[in-house]
Amino acid sequence: MIQNILFPVDFSPSCVAMTPLVKKAAAVFGAKVSLLHVVEIVSSGFELMARPVTEVVEEHEYLARERLNSFLAPDFPVDECPRVLRLGDPAMRIAQVAREARFDIIVMPTHAGTFRRMLLGSTTAKVLNDADCPVLTTEHAETITPRPLEHREWVCATGLQQDSERVLRYAGVLAESVHANLQVIHAIPAAEQGIDFQFDLEERAQSAERQAAHSRVEELLRNVGLAAPVHIAVGPVKDALIETARRLQADAVLIGRSAQAGVRLRDLTYAIVRDAPCPVLSV
Repeated sequence: MIQNILFPVDFSPSCVAMTPLVKKAAAVFGAKVSLLHVVEIVSSGFELMARPVTEVVEEHEYLARERLNSFLAPDFPVDECPRVLRLGDPAMRIAQVAREARFDIIVMPTHAGTFRRMLLGSTTAKVLNDADCPVLTTEHAETITPRPLEHREWVCATGLQQDSERVLRYAGVLAESVHANLQVIHAIPAAEQGIDFQFDLEERAQSAERQAAHSRVEELLRNVGLAAPVHIAVGPVKDALIETARRLQADAVLIGRSAQAGVRLRDLTYAIVRDAPCPVLSV
């Protein structure tokens, strides 16, 4: 399923730290890696006044090409791993190149600058929103080597919508291709606790809701011809999913990412990508 990996780079420490993850992903999937760098032309007014715009652009492009060809060359030899250079907005060009060249997956850190730990980089957020192909991300990698992608225990976080079948089908085929054990998680919000009698009613309702959700997930699994253990987590959705993945010692989390998703669903995707304890594959 995954034969061509697009690895966007901006020459930052985050990209250097991502190298083991990208190499492991290439080995796990048996895929070829292409490095992409997008040049944003940022020049001083003086430079633009003193020189023609075309000359400034050509110089920036030339210097970027030289740097791209030598960047991570020992890990990704130029004759084996193509280099792609584009001009413009990074997120827009990353999504465009992935779409036009039919890349199977984009691998990138959650951000690549000096941001606070709680933030998700704007470029990664835009790529998650605009890319047509799956996007594999991992924890912020400014100063540490991110956790490598393993292929033992994978979990798929799923909703109960029709689109969930697409996500489950992809997760099942991909997990089988790399011989990973796949488990499925669905999270339902926790009921607010009130007085004892109301709380007892809430507990019963919650139990019924869990049973209904479990039955619906199993129905979705049957529809796609997939057999996998199902876990129903209760609590704030993001926290419940992440904590369950941690308890299952997941090596990777797969989540759905629909182009028609509303703002709240996109925010949930960003939050999971930002805080997950392992690499996240957004499908």
